[in-house]
Amino acid sequence: MPAWLSNRMIYGLAFAVIAGLMGFAFYLQYVEGLEPCPLCMAQRIAFVALGLVFLAAFLHGPKKLGSMVYTALGGLVALSGLALAIRQLWLQNLPEDQVPACGPGLEYMLEVFPLGEVITMMLKGTGECAEVQWTFIGLSIPGWTAIAFIGFVFLLGSTLVRSRR
Repeated sequence: MPAWLSNRMIYGLAFAVIAGLMGFAFYLQYVEGLEPCPLCMAQRIAFVALGLVFLAAFLHGPKKLGSMVYTALGGLVALSGLALAIRQLWLQNLPEDQVPACGPGLEYMLEVFPLGEVITMMLKGTGECAEVQWTFIGLSIPGWTAIAFIGFVFLLGSTLVRSRR
């Protein structure tokens, strides 16, 4: 990364990228009509949480110790999001006879089940999570989110290295 680009600017740009990704997710949902599955919703939550870490780091402008804390927090969130994306990619690549049954919608689950059960069901994924609704250059949405989460992990690592200098 160029020396003139401060960690604070990197955090702000990362927050802006996540805001753009969320904007695109809402475009796909509300304009293109693609309803997010439970794993997609969980990945969105991970993006929002990561965006909040980047926003806090941008506003704080941390030095060495603060960068370590934000890197640890952001890394944990990004790796969790990556795990969710990998889970969905796995579901999408299962043979049809091994795909789990479709479950109830998220709104229904939130009304009927305790929050702990809803989270468990979201993280497991359902048959609708195995459906590929959209692709770009041969990659489905969870493929692109996995790439984004990997990129954010490397970005966090680079800010940590830069703060140690």
